[in-house]
Amino acid sequence: MGYLRHYFSIFFIFYLGCSSLHSQFKENTQINGISMVASRNTITQNHANAIVHLNSNFVSVMPYAFMPKLSQPELIFDKNKQWLGETIRGIKEDIETLQAQKLDVMLKPHIWVWSGNFTGDIKMFSEEDWIQFEENYKKYILEFAHLGESMGVKLFCIGTELNSFVNHRPVFWCSLIDEVKSVYSGDLTYAENWDTHTEVHFWDSLDFIGIDAYFPISNSKTPSFEEAFLKWEILKEDLKTYSKDFQTRVLFTEYGYRSIDFAGEKPWVSKRVEDKANENAQLNLLKALHQSLWKEDWFAGGFLWKWFPYYNSQLNEHRNRFSIQGKKSEAYLKEFYADH
Repeated sequence: MGYLRHYFSIFFIFYLGCSSLHSQFKENTQINGISMVASRNTITQNHANAIVHLNSNFVSVMPYAFMPKLSQPELIFDKNKQWLGETIRGIKEDIETLQAQKLDVMLKPHIWVWSGNFTGDIKMFSEEDWIQFEENYKKYILEFAHLGESMGVKLFCIGTELNSFVNHRPVFWCSLIDEVKSVYSGDLTYAENWDTHTEVHFWDSLDFIGIDAYFPISNSKTPSFEEAFLKWEILKEDLKTYSKDFQTRVLFTEYGYRSIDFAGEKPWVSKRVEDKANENAQLNLLKALHQSLWKEDWFAGGFLWKWFPYYNSQLNEHRNRFSIQGKKSEAYLKEFYADH
């Protein structure tokens, strides 16, 4: 009978969704967000002021748990060996600093696999390990859900790019959403990768459809605004339909481009390379995304990837990477966010 109950539960979830449905369609929320990188130390008021100066209204704060292997259930978080900015204490202090400057916060827990493997491929090879991993993950998420509630955090993300975990354990995810809602009263989302967001079965239980939006846009060395804009005009039709189907607005939980040649070809690639910078590629791609999507009523905005509070303009390490700091895109984003 236990066997039958298990498969009936999976059938129920796939065909009817999670039991705790969320009917709100957040029409008035427009998120001009920044994804703030965790640091060795907590941030200062000057760091928060720099984000205010950018005209951002929302900051993604990202704690990390560490996982030895994709198939090993252990999760390690809030340890002394971690950077302070990744721990509960550091996250709490950073949120306080941001809120003091009237910035809203999305609390967005991540997992980092020590081997550098993609978290979307996490998969246990025994039921015992799956159950242990679920317990560890639930502890991690609920710890930060409690923190978010205690600090009045506006938006909580229940996971980031965990496609295999979501698909293999649907009963767990419905249960997790209910448990998070029992301790956290703010809005909820989940961040799925651009190519697998349609495989998530619980969007109608959340307040936003969260997508890490690294869609391929252009094969050009320096994509023009016009080329990238036309691509987004095509892509957004599917996103619009998806949003309407679930009566839930789309939120880009991450979006951004490197300042490098061919930045629109495989925007998800993040490895360090020694190639020269191409600021115009980054600028044109960001402009096209913004001009195509930000005006849509089914679109809730997004969080630019990524912002370094301890950015050092004297170093050259970010010249061709995702950061917009010290580049043409920084002045542009400041103006765009101010107008939207």
